[in-house]
Amino acid sequence: MTLAERALARLEVWSDLSTGAPSCGTGRALRSAHSEIVHFHSGHDVDLHLTDPAIRRFRHDLQESTAVRLVPGSRWVTIHLDCDADVDLLMSLVSVALKAHQAKADPADAPAACNFHRVTVVPREHAGDS
Repeated sequence: MTLAERALARLEVWSDLSTGAPSCGTGRALRSAHSEIVHFHSGHDVDLHLTDPAIRRFRHDLQESTAVRLVPGSRWVTIHLDCDADVDLLMSLVSVALKAHQAKADPADAPAACNFHRVTVVPREHAGDS
C-alpha cells in the first residue's frame, strides 16, 4: 500500500469528507460540503485546496517543508508523500483546509485548477544514500 493510499484510507473515515472523482479528472478526490479538498494523483503526490487566506497565513511554514510545493497564484498546495511524517503533515493540513472552507464559503475559492501537471517533484535525498 502506498503512502497516498494509506492517507486516503485514513481520511475516508472523516465524517466531513466524501470521496469522488476530482474535477481535474485524474486520481481520487475528497470533498467537504463546501468544496473539493484533496486530490490524490499518484502513490506519492497529493494536491490540497487550502484557500488563499490559509496559504498566506502558513506560507512561511509551508515553504520550509521539503514535502510541500507552492505554485504562485494557486489556492492549492502539492504535498509529496515520502515518509510517514509527510502523511501526518497532510492530515494536519486537511484539517486546516476544512476549517478554512467552513469559515469562508467564498465563490472566488471555487475549485480552480489544482496543481496537477503544474508541479515537478524532485525526490528528496535520504540519509545514507550516495
